[in-house]
Order: sequence, then structure tokens, then C-alpha cells
Amino acid sequence: MKAGTYHFHCTDGEHAVLDREGRYLRARNDLQAEAARAARAIMDRVAGRLDWSAWIVDVHDAEGRRALTLDFEAAAVAQQAA
Repeated sequence: MKAGTYHFHCTDGEHAVLDREGRYLRARNDLQAEAARAARAIMDRVAGRLDWSAWIVDVHDAEGRRALTLDFEAAAVAQQAA
């Protein structure tokens, strides 16, 4: 897919952290790595340990179409492997 702006919203179904500005990516291949970074940023900002098992990063393109969903646990694994 072409370059564009993507929004990396994070939620557990009850709480949400919305990405209103979005991030410009040169290639869709970068979505998973950027979603993992978004999840890690949320986990790093929250004091204490929460149960992240219900949290996901829900990625949408500029038109609002879902491009990727990544759960926080997979994001943590991906981030550690990087």
C-alpha cells in the first residue's frame, strides 16, 4: 500500500487513547513496527504494572479504514525482538 497518514488508537474496550494527529509512514510495511512503538509508549507512560492482555493498537488510515490490529502482548514481543 502507498505512503500515508495512519492513526494508532489504543484501547481495551473500556478505555481509549486516541491518536488524533496520526503519523506519516512511507510504506505500509512499517505499520506493525509503528504499532508496537505506540503500544510500548503507552505501557511506558503508565506508572505501575497493568494487565495489558485486553489492550490493542487499532490502526486506521486517513480515510478511517482499519489497516491493522495488534494486541499489546504481541507488540511487547515485537519490541523486544527489535
